[in-house]
Amino acid sequence: MRCEYCEKDPIYRCSVCGKLLCAEHLKFGTLCPSHVKKSKLAYTVCRVTSEEDRSIIRNLVKRFWGEAEQLTFDIEYAVGELPTYVAKLDNRIIGFASFAETSDAVIVVALGVLPQNQCSGVGGRLIGKVEDEANRLGKRKMLVSTSNDDLPALAFYQSCGFQIYEVKPNVIAEKHGAILQGIGGLPVRDELRLQKAIN
Repeated sequence: MRCEYCEKDPIYRCSVCGKLLCAEHLKFGTLCPSHVKKSKLAYTVCRVTSEEDRSIIRNLVKRFWGEAEQLTFDIEYAVGELPTYVAKLDNRIIGFASFAETSDAVIVVALGVLPQNQCSGVGGRLIGKVEDEANRLGKRKMLVSTSNDDLPALAFYQSCGFQIYEVKPNVIAEKHGAILQGIGGLPVRDELRLQKAIN
């Protein structure tokens, strides 16, 4: 599976025509509700228990972000080793949400949904599972961060009830030792931190 315009792995799907796109070829635009395609999938969500599923998650993390570790909230996490919920369609992982605990919060360290399965409610349901876990653990809030270029993620998290509360300038650029080119050609520099109170 490749981007429609190059050989890179896709991470998004065009919401109008359905083409699979890498970050470089994703363009921002405005859509009316009739052009936002929603699909229905008969998938299940469960907690990861097998090494086989962890291996698949490690590969997905590398595919989506180019590395196995994620730096968030000043901590570097090996995503494949974290507690994780997965969405499965026909016993195949189509999405995942990995998380970590702090004293009063649960951090969503990584959330990814295969591009061909986006716009089907998978991401929202995975966030819901992590929120249920945060409630069970007695945490007061959920935290998540994203890069300044990832406007689709920023919109998604806000639609799930998260609110931006802090921007950490240049954190991502410093981690990589350079300013990378991100979604739509935007420079990747900053970490945007969001939180959601747990009721």
